[in-house]
Amino acid sequence: MTKADRAKALFLEGYNCAQATFGAFAEDYGLDFNVAMTLSAGLGGGIGRLRETCGAVTGATLAVSLAMGSFDLHNPDAKTAVYKEIRKVVEIFEEETGSIVCADMLGVTRRGDSPTAEPRTNEYYQKRPCADLVYLAASAAEKIISQLK
Repeated sequence: MTKADRAKALFLEGYNCAQATFGAFAEDYGLDFNVAMTLSAGLGGGIGRLRETCGAVTGATLAVSLAMGSFDLHNPDAKTAVYKEIRKVVEIFEEETGSIVCADMLGVTRRGDSPTAEPRTNEYYQKRPCADLVYLAASAAEKIISQLK
């Protein structure tokens, strides 16, 4: 199973976009799955359901950052290297979607109407592109991570 398939499956189990994307990678890098879900919980819904940066993109950012390992704070080139790889993920994602902003992709207003997540029903999954966005973000992260090795 690819990381993208795993991420989509996690989303369909009920995890938010960030959790599903990050969760597909976390254990490969020694991070406990439950810790990964806790760390990424607030990033769903475009960060706290504010409909800003897509949770799938923030989850992919966490995955690539984790794969690259920590960087030396005294080496600015290391920080630049992480940012360079994250930009590649964003470019792949934007090429398909035209945006990394949750509201843009869902056709809703930014800042949203409520912090309360919608119930995960069949209707929810039919009207939201999120499962496919999670798949796309995880696929982009997987591609970038495979090139790091």
